[in-house]
Amino acid sequence: MGNPEESFDSMDNGFDTGSAMDDLPVERRDQSAANKYRRSIFNVPVNVTVSIGQARLSVAEILELRPESIVPLLSKIDDPVDLAIEDKIIARGELVETGEGSLGVKITEIPEQSEDAAD
Repeated sequence: MGNPEESFDSMDNGFDTGSAMDDLPVERRDQSAANKYRRSIFNVPVNVTVSIGQARLSVAEILELRPESIVPLLSKIDDPVDLAIEDKIIARGELVETGEGSLGVKITEIPEQSEDAAD
């Protein structure tokens, strides 16, 4: 497959993927091959899911859904939203409208990682 750092360096997803390591003077960076490989993982994209609420519907209610149906959620508009990766909550925040008219999440909390988070 070749050098993993080369394959990740060519990715451009529009996000700032710089790290604190990039700000260090070159002489303070660990230039070993092992460290370069570890640093390459910072460029691996992951899907982050934003959960805004839940609804409990019967099968009959689901079958009745049509375009323009409204599914009421258990949460309120100002309730915090959860950011998760693979069902693990990594942060909480509030919905905001971005300058482009789309939605974003303003991070308000980063929960402490529990000891069983490695499961």
